[in-house]
Amino acid sequence: MPQSPTASVDDARPSGEVMPAPAGKPRKVPRVLVLGGGTVGLYSARRLRRRLGKREAAIVVVDPRPYMTYAPFLPEAAAGSIDPRNVVAPHRRALKGVDVLQGHVTHIEHANRRVQITPIEGEPYWVTYDHLVVGLGSVARTLPIPGLAEVAIGFKNVEEAIAVRNHVLGRIDVAASTWDPELRRRMLTFVFVGGGFAGVEALGEVEDMARYAVRKYKQIEQDELRFVLVEGSPRILPEVSEELGGYTLEQLRKRDIEIFLSTFLSSCVDGHIVLSNGTEFDAETVVWTAGVKANPVLQESDLPLDKMGRVICNAELQVTTEDGTVVADAWSAGDCAAVPDLYNPGKFCPPNAQHALRQGNHIGDNLAVVLRSGRPTPYKHKNVGAVASLGMYKGVAQMFGRIKVRGFLAWVLHRTYHVFAMPTFNRKLRIAAGWTGSVLLRREVVALGSLHDPRAEFRAASVPPKPKVEQSAQGTAPTDGTAAAPSLPPSKAEKGSPAEKGDAHAS
Repeated sequence: MPQSPTASVDDARPSGEVMPAPAGKPRKVPRVLVLGGGTVGLYSARRLRRRLGKREAAIVVVDPRPYMTYAPFLPEAAAGSIDPRNVVAPHRRALKGVDVLQGHVTHIEHANRRVQITPIEGEPYWVTYDHLVVGLGSVARTLPIPGLAEVAIGFKNVEEAIAVRNHVLGRIDVAASTWDPELRRRMLTFVFVGGGFAGVEALGEVEDMARYAVRKYKQIEQDELRFVLVEGSPRILPEVSEELGGYTLEQLRKRDIEIFLSTFLSSCVDGHIVLSNGTEFDAETVVWTAGVKANPVLQESDLPLDKMGRVICNAELQVTTEDGTVVADAWSAGDCAAVPDLYNPGKFCPPNAQHALRQGNHIGDNLAVVLRSGRPTPYKHKNVGAVASLGMYKGVAQMFGRIKVRGFLAWVLHRTYHVFAMPTFNRKLRIAAGWTGSVLLRREVVALGSLHDPRAEFRAASVPPKPKVEQSAQGTAPTDGTAAAPSLPPSKAEKGSPAEKGDAHAS
């Protein structure tokens, strides 16, 4: 039988009233339900457990994945600079003393203090709580572009980063054994949509990895690789100054990366790319990094949301109504929350790991204070800067809004900052060891595309053999069991001028 929720603590600040919680028999130990095991969820649960003993609060975290993904390291995972397993923090290792439920949150009824959870297998069930922390994060913000859902790969989680890596290296492998010039050109064209941090870092790291890999292929020239960035705004990296954004643009173009600004992807049906400026070409790789939106499951809740679908919050990270009335026992932060930025009045904290990490800790501190009948404090954080990696030994950084760093030093700052932000000492050590190994032994560029469908070969082997069909005298296939050997694609030494490449590949 579900337990009755507790009456709320009047923790409102003088500026707003508190919506009363439903009366009921209190639990012996209040239950804190944390929705989402990402940065906000993991850090808030960890901080709350450190502040309160097990007799003061029972903490439950709900997430469909058994780990937290540290998103800033996804580009390096896609490039093979970091083992993908090391950019995630397993919940059961990082959340000691916290209960973890694996499943999707499908409905939130805060008025009744209960949440519906749909497990990976089995029937949905309801979990009651006394205090709610909403850290459901965000999902990729897609558009109704023809072909996008069928062709593109996202870049929001570690599975997608691995898929991008294996797909790019796999296309290079196949192209090296392909002599059709049009098909070859299509395979070696890689399109990234979105010029923010995620898109630029992913493009920079993957392009750097691909060019390193091609050095091992005699059949492929460097100039056959084509990387394209499509950005709808007139500049890239809006998170840094125009000077650093311009520097990044210049560096990417020096690497022969085509960049289309103020341009949108209009269609990508069957890999035929059509841009809003009229440019058309074919590509087998489209990576979508054009922004995020709040988790849509929030629409299935009675929590107050803004026009962008985010939970409305005050500076104390408490959920509020539009008029500022505090919703009792509800907290939120991160990508799915509209948190006021006290250092920039009238604006909200940007959806990045820097704020999510600190907001998660702040919720833990505030909730611990409230459970001990204290008053919460406002979240205030001045942006310490932004760092971006553009490939091995290349990067840009803007520290404290004034200090601008480029090149190798910026790359070092990027790695240093994020390895310290990565949760658990275990993961910090593994990442540092992986970097050391890459320097000494060079990075691996092996495609493991079969990982995404490991049973494909077994299914093919399990199909009964087809009955033999007698070949007619006019047939092209030999009847003696032998097969004509196909001509091999040309090596670099056999290639001539660019005008001659098409004839060589077609031979």
